[in-house]
Amino acid sequence: MAPVERAKAAGEQALASLRRSVSERLADVIRSDPSWAAQAADVGLIDRAWLDSPVENPFRTAPPTEMVQRFLERSAEQRPSVLASMGLSTLQALSLARADPVEAGTSTPVTVMFTDLEGFTRFTTKQGDEVAAGLIAEHQRVAGPIVRSRGGKIVKRLGDGLMLTFPAPEAAVLAALELVDAIDRPLRLRAGIHMGEAVVTHDDVFGHVVNVAARITEEATGGMVLASVDVRQAVAPLPEVQFGRARRTRLKGVDPMSLCRIERNTP
Repeated sequence: MAPVERAKAAGEQALASLRRSVSERLADVIRSDPSWAAQAADVGLIDRAWLDSPVENPFRTAPPTEMVQRFLERSAEQRPSVLASMGLSTLQALSLARADPVEAGTSTPVTVMFTDLEGFTRFTTKQGDEVAAGLIAEHQRVAGPIVRSRGGKIVKRLGDGLMLTFPAPEAAVLAALELVDAIDRPLRLRAGIHMGEAVVTHDDVFGHVVNVAARITEEATGGMVLASVDVRQAVAPLPEVQFGRARRTRLKGVDPMSLCRIERNTP
């Protein structure tokens, strides 16, 4: 290697080392204030994956328009009166926040998750609509920050359930485990995950992967995260995650496929 090339390589190596050091120190500073770290990840100022492992992940992945959308979602969950005072409904505000809709018909890889609350119909019958509505509001208030901190998006609110998308299967798996831990009283949450190609627009997702994820969720019970083997095969090793044995399952309206349970890996 020529002297000039050696000097250039040494300089690049030194710069990379400096960046790693700065990134690790910044992450330590942000972690020292858990409340601020959670809020920053919630609106997309920092990436939760970077906070967990600053050397291996980018500092931020959310584009500016998504940051605005996350901020409005967070405001709607925590202080609904804020948007009301602006004269905009939540849906209107969220639609205005996205100025760069994805071209219709664009197919892209995506990880889809559905969640719902086990026994919600019985709960509503027993407790009444007002109590049930309050439970849903609390459910969404808790779920929103968890989903956004993992880079996910709430595509639809479906009664007591949610339709979610994530850019990577690892993020979906970690978010699902956090959701079932955080939402377990008075009803337990269940989640189903699948991944594949789908048509993604600024406010919806279409495709077979969506139907399969919904059917997988129906096979889960409260407190359970269930995923297709496609998800298990795609997920990079996660020390805190354990995949159960795959079981061949017949899903309604879908060809039989292998599913596995996802749990926290306890030492």
